[in-house]
This record gives sequence, structure tokens and C-alpha cells, in this order.
Amino acid sequence: MCPAKMAKLESAMRVALEFNEAFNRHDLAGIINLISDECVVESSSPPTDGKVYKGREAVARYWLELFQHSPDARREVEEIFSAGFRCVMRWKTSHLDGSGIKHTVKGADIFRVDGGLITEILSYIKG
Repeated sequence: MCPAKMAKLESAMRVALEFNEAFNRHDLAGIINLISDECVVESSSPPTDGKVYKGREAVARYWLELFQHSPDARREVEEIFSAGFRCVMRWKTSHLDGSGIKHTVKGADIFRVDGGLITEILSYIKG
């Protein structure tokens, strides 16, 4: 594989992993710094199609609401791989509910990365 193509693959994975680190810190500014102005996020909720958030401001509100709703949510990467400008991350997210009971959900995000910024995240969950 040519070095330029290898760098693009590594770049997509690096950006997705940086996103995951910011998610685990609940670092909204860190997430915003990784997304493009036109970023589109397709959430996994409500089933089955999810909700679509377009633009940096809408995406920021989405992540802020998620962090407020699940202030202890942490995401563990189970697998990550890249194909060009796309990166797939399988993950397991854990959080506590209002009663202190731990819940875990598994899913996957498909990232599109262009110029070192996330331009799209498509989220899917099991169950």
C-alpha cells in the first residue's frame, strides 16, 4: 500500500480514537474541535432510524444532552478499522441509571473523516 493511502487510513482511525477519548472525558470542546462545520450525526435513537443532527451547533447540543443524561457514560473500543475516509469503531458503553444500576449497550459508529475532521457519524446499537 502506498504511504499516502496508509497515512489516510491511520488518520481516520486516529481521529476516531481521539473522538472516543473526548467522549470518555465528556469533553464537549474536544469533540467540537474534531468535527467539521457541516458534520452530520445520525444517532441510534429513536429506533429504528435514529435522529439526524446537522451542523456543528446541532451536533454540540446532541452530545451535551447525552452527557447531561448519562454523566458517567464511558465507551470502550472493542475493535476499530479503516477503509479510506471511513472508519468503523465497535464499542461498548456503560452508564449508571438513576437507581445506581449499571447498564451496558454495544454498538458501532461509522465515521467519515475528511481533512482530519469528522464529517459524519452513523451510530448503530444492538437490541
